[in-house]
Amino acid sequence: MVRTITCAAVETTKQLYICGSCGFIYDPDEGDPDGGIPPGTAFDEIPDDWFCPVCGARKADFEPYDG
Repeated sequence: MVRTITCAAVETTKQLYICGSCGFIYDPDEGDPDGGIPPGTAFDEIPDDWFCPVCGARKADFEPYDG
């Protein structure tokens, strides 16, 4: 018996976030290593006490960014 398995390619789009105070864009592929956030970390996985590495704004001051 031969089984054929077909896998459909799934395209995922990473969500960028922009700081409403200074315009810094958080890219999950880059993370914020200096702020303790490793590359590959989704914005939703960042602790609530994280702050913008440029201006110090709170995580709550970021909004989704579609470029």
